[in-house]
Amino acid sequence: MRLSEEQQMLADLAERLLADKASVDTLRAIRAASHDADYDHALWQAMIESGLTGILIPEAQGGMDFGLVSAGLVAREIGRRLALTPFLSTAVLGAIAIRAAGNAEQQADWLAKIAEGQLVVALASDESSKHRPGRIATHATAQGDTHTISGEKMRVLDGPNAGLFVVSALLDGAPRLFAVDATDSGVHVESVTSIDTRSMADLRLDNANAQLLDAGENALDDVLNAGRAILAMELIGLSRAVFERTLVYLSERKQFGQPIGAFQALQHRAAHLSVEIEISEAMAFQALAAFDAGATDATQQILVAKARAADTARLAAAEGVQMHGGMGMTDEFDIGFFMKRARVASELLGDANFCADRFARAKGY
Repeated sequence: MRLSEEQQMLADLAERLLADKASVDTLRAIRAASHDADYDHALWQAMIESGLTGILIPEAQGGMDFGLVSAGLVAREIGRRLALTPFLSTAVLGAIAIRAAGNAEQQADWLAKIAEGQLVVALASDESSKHRPGRIATHATAQGDTHTISGEKMRVLDGPNAGLFVVSALLDGAPRLFAVDATDSGVHVESVTSIDTRSMADLRLDNANAQLLDAGENALDDVLNAGRAILAMELIGLSRAVFERTLVYLSERKQFGQPIGAFQALQHRAAHLSVEIEISEAMAFQALAAFDAGATDATQQILVAKARAADTARLAAAEGVQMHGGMGMTDEFDIGFFMKRARVASELLGDANFCADRFARAKGY
């Protein structure tokens, strides 16, 4: 992927900012501070001040409008540092949902607040522990010019911190997207502890007041596709971080008087992982570019990229732990944190099996 000068500057900015502000030590501190998962407020503020929260928002609403490839560059650094931020939920999923489906008034209000860091948005689409966005029981009822929603959503990313929920629900039997104010009396949020210390919640809606966001049935698919592509890049960043840390360990850990990295068996495994990361990253970049270009096969490319990135991240985490001699799973080493995040991020918005199944169906199998 050949980056433009603008994209390269953004990549450099994201690398410097995340390297300076985010670390596994911060994740450890947040984990220790509360049983309810939170996010890194200092890092998020730095991202706001750098304009990264408005990366997908039009300039008219205070954003940079840089496209999904640029957002992927930020996500790659987030994955490398295991940064706890609402970037995916708010700056990507929320921004795209409101931009694609909101009316002019909704866009002017909410997109500006996202760009300014005044609003955290959470997408509520899943109603079971596995990602099945098409299985919707949550329903909306028209009340004159307004709507109410009732139903339950599970594992809502950044749900405990959200000021606005974007909710999928059936209206007259067809799936639609709605915006629900988190302070509405019909909204009930229960925090869920995630193994990777990410902020999640189960959401119950009891006749909650809602605003209809879209007039079509494909808005949710567009939002989820963007999220999958960004997650693919985050998983690539995670895989690279594990690979780099493992190489350092292989050069430092000695056995029989020499670094264990000198053993050919470990060299072969490291080389194989390096190739897998390179291929997965190339596919992820291609998928992001396809989304930005509105390519007819963008959905298929994104599904392939997400599936491959998930498998690569799982391989990287497993190899990292094993090459650390199994000690990688102990809390003393950081590698175990990468494995936990790899597991969760691989499942979010569809695991490798889900993506492969969707791809096969799209191809007529």
